[in-house]
Amino acid sequence: MASDKKKLSSTAYSGCKGEDYVPFIATTVAMPETTGYSIILGILFAALFAAANTYLGLKVGLTISAGIPGAILATGILKGLFKRNSILEANMVSSLAAMGESIAGGIIFVLPALILSNFDLSIMTVVSVTVVGGLMGVFFVTPLRRFLIVEEHGNLVYPESMAAAEVLVTGSEGGSAFKTVLTGLGIGGAYKFLSGGTKLWAEQSTYTIKSYQGTMIGVDTLASLLGVGFIVGTNASLLMFGGSFIAWFAFIPLIKYLGSGLAAPLFPSVKLISEMSAMEIWKSYIRYIGAGAVAMGGFISLIKSLPTIIKSFKQAMSGIGSKINGEVDRIDVEAPLIWVIAAAILGFLLTWLLPAIGGGVIGGLLVVVFSFFFSVVSARMVGIIGASNNPVSGMTIATLLFVTTVLKLTGSVGDDGIKKALLIGGVVCVAIAVAGGTAQSLKTTFIIGGTPKKVQVGMFIAVAFGSVFSALVIKMLDKAYGIGSAAVAAPQAVLMKMIVEGIMTAQLPWTLVIVGAAIAIFCELAKIPILPVALGLYLPITLNTAILSGGLIRVLVEKRFKNNEERKTNSLEKGTLLASGLVAGDALVGIVIAIFATLSLDEKLGFGARIAPSITQGNLLSFIMFLGLAVWIYMFSTREDKGVI
Repeated sequence: MASDKKKLSSTAYSGCKGEDYVPFIATTVAMPETTGYSIILGILFAALFAAANTYLGLKVGLTISAGIPGAILATGILKGLFKRNSILEANMVSSLAAMGESIAGGIIFVLPALILSNFDLSIMTVVSVTVVGGLMGVFFVTPLRRFLIVEEHGNLVYPESMAAAEVLVTGSEGGSAFKTVLTGLGIGGAYKFLSGGTKLWAEQSTYTIKSYQGTMIGVDTLASLLGVGFIVGTNASLLMFGGSFIAWFAFIPLIKYLGSGLAAPLFPSVKLISEMSAMEIWKSYIRYIGAGAVAMGGFISLIKSLPTIIKSFKQAMSGIGSKINGEVDRIDVEAPLIWVIAAAILGFLLTWLLPAIGGGVIGGLLVVVFSFFFSVVSARMVGIIGASNNPVSGMTIATLLFVTTVLKLTGSVGDDGIKKALLIGGVVCVAIAVAGGTAQSLKTTFIIGGTPKKVQVGMFIAVAFGSVFSALVIKMLDKAYGIGSAAVAAPQAVLMKMIVEGIMTAQLPWTLVIVGAAIAIFCELAKIPILPVALGLYLPITLNTAILSGGLIRVLVEKRFKNNEERKTNSLEKGTLLASGLVAGDALVGIVIAIFATLSLDEKLGFGARIAPSITQGNLLSFIMFLGLAVWIYMFSTREDKGVI
């Protein structure tokens, strides 16, 4: 039985309280959700996206969104191949598929550091770490779900969640709205294939300001970031860009100005500051400041959320929920509180007792504390910026700073201490990544009208199966190229190794971390949202510039029709559908490019880099193509069509 609605209502984004929101599929409508079709398809997609993202992450340090491509594939296969038109089934498949990216993000940032430190990394170790971290990541979000997703409805945007919801709705309903999404998907996919696949133009345009200590301004010329920016708007993206502006136009020039006369490298860099580019200074120094800001911002956010967390626990214990005919609404069916407690207990015991992890009693306690702490932060982060840009590595850095220090103080030093710290950090990293992916899928589930409990159970199953495929990819790449080689650089893992070894040898730039924490405290005192600013410090300015560009397009659309509310609403809805398609097209083709890279065909595919490289790989062409895409988005969004969008 299908809904009589043809598109998401405007209240899906804002305009009403979360408890008053009516989901796309009303809770009074019975519809298949957890079926053999949805679970098996979801597991297959999770395994596929986990393998592809593990490869891509180890090679270039980036992962690609899996939830939105999963939504497209789910809708197409369920409806086209199996003649099933249950949007709740499609949402289940999409949610499980999203775990593929979360698994990869959690694994690649820390565990390869074991190989870099000359330890063995078995498939069993990868699976054990992923299952333990995934268990906590999936269920630690439960007591926060109502606050972040329901009570913060309209405040936290969850851009990728809303894009996935639009894809699911338009895919199941068809019509002109679906055509708009398909248009965005086609253009986004073609743009990604030509830039990232054939390399006819570069995916970044930068300009070095030599007269200002060589700092840099630029933009990642990606269709997906323009789409995310349009969905998010300028409120969050301006704060993020503000954080980047401080980093790139204050901190980096200051470091270069004060350090250019040094005759020896300044730790943690091994290169003279006078010889470093702005990007190298950012990687060596600013990211520690960003990690400190993220950690302190998370700590402050957790303290402020404690009353709501306690309230949520009390509600779960007393069984309070919305009632219809004496039963709890489908969208309010939470995983039982006992499952959350069990996840914490199992996380502690398995970290302590499993030989593959061997974290000990202290390690078990640290895993539970930091997994819960940063699951809170991660679940909120994706509400601001989406799971694809969730700074998992920044929160993992903060975790390793504390965990390694505690282990050192309690006598775990040397190789044993390094190995234990990396394994504990690995469990927490997986929990952080999975918590973000879980929150994102739970938001989509809330908008569509699904069951949180069923989706969470399905996602944990997907985590368990997907971890095996990620482990196989790591072993394959290590055997073929060697983790840490030029072919498989594993940039985040190299950084994690440096941090753990730096603490064990008493060589870590704590000053930079504390500077970041101080910035977060200032933001709180000035009543400025901390986490967007911290994100701006931690993420490169090129990424934040691209997201802000998408937000500015939205502002221009709003200003054009400021005196015509109906046209403004229709144009924003149309632009949001188009933006959702752009994000999806970029992600889908990104997976295809990753498969080409896995088969070592990326060099042949990227023929554009060999055709007049000074032009095709130059900044000007890249910027012109990005600007052209931005203009097209504006024109498409503001164009008046006949009929209903």
